[in-house]
Amino acid sequence: MEVIVLFAVFLVLLVMGMPIAFSLGLASLSYLLLAGIPLTIVPQRLYAGIDTFVLLCIPGFVLAGNLMNVGNITEHIVRFSNALVGHIRGGLGLANVGGSMIFGGISGTAVADAASIGSVMIPGMARSGYDKPFSAAVTAASSTIGPIIPPSVPMIIAGSLTGVSVGRMFLAGAIPGLLLGVAMMVTVYLLAVRRGYPKEQRVPLLELLREGRTAFWALLMTAIILYGIIGGFFTPTEASIVASLYALVVGMYVYKGLSWRKLPGILSDTVLTSSALLLLVGLANLFGWILTSQQIPQMVASGILSISENPLVVILILNLILLCVGAFMETIAALIILFPALLGVATGVGMDPVHFAVMAVLNLMIGLTTPPVGVCLFVVAGIGNLQMLTVARAILPFLACNLVVLLLVSYLPFISLWLPNLILGQ
Repeated sequence: MEVIVLFAVFLVLLVMGMPIAFSLGLASLSYLLLAGIPLTIVPQRLYAGIDTFVLLCIPGFVLAGNLMNVGNITEHIVRFSNALVGHIRGGLGLANVGGSMIFGGISGTAVADAASIGSVMIPGMARSGYDKPFSAAVTAASSTIGPIIPPSVPMIIAGSLTGVSVGRMFLAGAIPGLLLGVAMMVTVYLLAVRRGYPKEQRVPLLELLREGRTAFWALLMTAIILYGIIGGFFTPTEASIVASLYALVVGMYVYKGLSWRKLPGILSDTVLTSSALLLLVGLANLFGWILTSQQIPQMVASGILSISENPLVVILILNLILLCVGAFMETIAALIILFPALLGVATGVGMDPVHFAVMAVLNLMIGLTTPPVGVCLFVVAGIGNLQMLTVARAILPFLACNLVVLLLVSYLPFISLWLPNLILGQ
């Protein structure tokens, strides 16, 4: 009875538009009151949920992303991408995807990518003759590449929950992320040719080199983060601090977009965003503890395996579950609640934990661009002053290409595992 109330309260609050963190918290509270469990468990589970060293990298990467935006680093990434591919039909759309791939290799969050790249590219593409819904759709779709290409906040969460190596997951996401970016570029080009979108003049070689030299400092940040983690020079948490310090120095003294006056506002935004994420992690941990105490994960695993023990079928079922959950639930909450249970199912049919982690994160990233709770859709719709359903219709071709990549990543493990096995060994 108490479990039914738990899910009923959670779903009702979610449908009413209550923020996911409060929906999880109030649903958990209703269960505890009905079950007669002392409420002292609430602060205990909240603290246990966020008392993980690796989670400290969340505010670090959020701060790095904010410093990039204000310090004009994002703008230089976009300009370099445009100089590189702008002369191709639909070049601004291709630059949008390329900019997201580079930015995602620094911030690790899709929403930050959608907001920062979108604020530059959506108005710019509209002025250049692109349909505004298409511009918004490209931005939303490409923003999901960020948490696949390392660093990745969702992968950090997954690693903190299960003990799976964050470094291996970072490496495992590199090739799927690049594959996702290439698939989106192909989709952009085909749509651009079909719809007659414009292309710009080819940039002279000297100007391309100048833009590359200017963007060098932004590109170097990604290399420092990845080489530092892979080479064992610092942990993901330390990498986030290095990224923030680097973004501060480059934004202030190289690109000169930052000033000491702007830092209080940047720090305030970082605190608000990070505290909201960590509150969500804590409350989702409480919700997950209740599910575990009621053996819901074991029931889910048994239910899936009772349908079939064929790995191909189980992988398909896992994908369908994650896609459905991703369409209704925020990524971090979904990971905390579902990842440990579904990981047991995946490893039970022979999947590598790192392979499953990449597949799970990719599923949930696709959910960020699907109604009704597609956060990235809402972000780009707000920037473009568009109806969310208008953007949702425009994004359908990109969802199709993302699903193709998802199937490849799901059923061809070497796409995810080749790079970590090559660099770190099996």
